[in-house]
Amino acid sequence: MATKATVLIDLNIILDVLQRREPFYDASARLLASVETGLLEGFIAAHSITTLFYLIQKDKSSAEARADITSLLQFLKIAPVNQSTIDQALNLDYDDFEDAVQMISALQCKAGYLITRNITDYQPPLLPVVQPIDFLSTI
Repeated sequence: MATKATVLIDLNIILDVLQRREPFYDASARLLASVETGLLEGFIAAHSITTLFYLIQKDKSSAEARADITSLLQFLKIAPVNQSTIDQALNLDYDDFEDAVQMISALQCKAGYLITRNITDYQPPLLPVVQPIDFLSTI
């Protein structure tokens, strides 16, 4: 790739790393490392942060949730979710509204890719939707 790719990273990728979920951990960790080292520009949708906080503090503590999210935000940018995001997502014919919000958020932050393990959730795709392992083979 000639220029730095911009990606929106789905919450399941972040959870793969934080929870060391196998067999997904390695590819997801390599993807996040590519963002952390500046090879990629990475975003996470704003609404994913609250869900992430809830899931971490449920298994650990609020302090650990804050620490984990603070660490992630050292290299991930937040893709805003606003009135326009919601309005556009309401017009997408996705089974899961959260996936529709995620897709529109990716478009609004000008991501070239939405990286997830659940590619079938994003049909029809409005931009390339790929799994970490497949995306890593392109960079």
